Amino acid sequence: MFSTLIDRVTMLLATGLGFGYSPWAPGTVGSLWGPILVWWMQSAGLTGVGWFVTSLIIALIGVPICKRAASILGVKDPGSVVWDEIAAFPLVFAFTQVTPATAFLGFVCFRVFDIAKPWPIRRFERLPGGWGIMADDLVAAVFACGCLVLLDRFVVLT
Repeated sequence: MFSTLIDRVTMLLATGLGFGYSPWAPGTVGSLWGPILVWWMQSAGLTGVGWFVTSLIIALIGVPICKRAASILGVKDPGSVVWDEIAAFPLVFAFTQVTPATAFLGFVCFRVFDIAKPWPIRRFERLPGGWGIMADDLVAAVFACGCLVLLDRFVVLT
């Protein structure tokens, strides 16, 4: 199906090592890598600028990966492409420590915003190519981050 090694590697990354091929809720199943990614970032001691730079690199790498995967599949924003969901998670946890409680609530908040796409999230899908695939998830992550910060502040999750 995928003609070159680069296409195969692109699809492996874009689909979250194949999790995006789930027949049931591929975006949600693929998003399971997100809390693992942020747990790794926290365990690696990333904070402040290091967290921001790592998050930016992951998101920027995602733009060509998502664009190429969409081209290979011939679909503008394929459901099996989940790099965008995974790459958004560092933003969800930018201001909250990752614990089992925050991981669960951050995951749920992000999925709600990513699926419902309230204004202005849906507008970001209109951007061209990989930018449109990535941007709506990054904005959904910002909304989820705000909810998680408020929950942590008023419910004291950490």
